[in-house]
Amino acid sequence: MSDLASELGRRLREAKPDAAAIRARLDAATHAERVAAVRGLRRAEQRSLYRSVRGFLPLGLADLVPAEIADGVTVRHHGVNSLPLFTHFEKRLCRPAGEDRGKPLRLYGFNFQRLAPLTGPGYFVAFEDPAAAEVRIDYTQRPEEVPEGWPALRSNERGLARLVYGFMVDTLRRVSEHVTVGSAARHGRDVDSWFVLVRED
Repeated sequence: MSDLASELGRRLREAKPDAAAIRARLDAATHAERVAAVRGLRRAEQRSLYRSVRGFLPLGLADLVPAEIADGVTVRHHGVNSLPLFTHFEKRLCRPAGEDRGKPLRLYGFNFQRLAPLTGPGYFVAFEDPAAAEVRIDYTQRPEEVPEGWPALRSNERGLARLVYGFMVDTLRRVSEHVTVGSAARHGRDVDSWFVLVRED
């Protein structure tokens, strides 16, 4: 385990994690160091991170797909979740054509992971919650169209996709410049599942 991973885990096991110190360490790290560190986080540490950054930093859609990225270009977010198996995954997002680059109203995205042939890509639409300065990842909505090279659009309400993505809306909070942390809810109820993402530059 890397020094950053060890430090991050230790800080998140404290009674009151220092969100500012965690942010500073992650911002100073390389992309590879950030990915390795967050993928070393266990379930309780992911939960602790989510709780510790509530209201810490505002998160907007332009933090997930920066303004300098052209419409329709994929931005990869490397992730880890709190599930017992298949914990490594990616969320891949883009800004639809016609959106304001600095203040888009929505992003399109899907999940890239090993079970995708069975569960489907888990398409979603992301939008800001201005009241909480957070982002919602809404699996009950599908993109109107997707960039070339993305999987075919598929419903989240059929087959195994319904069990994994059906009626789900994730809440995403900002940790640092590149790192976000999320919690999943189904039918508006938390399902005690968390994930951490690292945006690739």
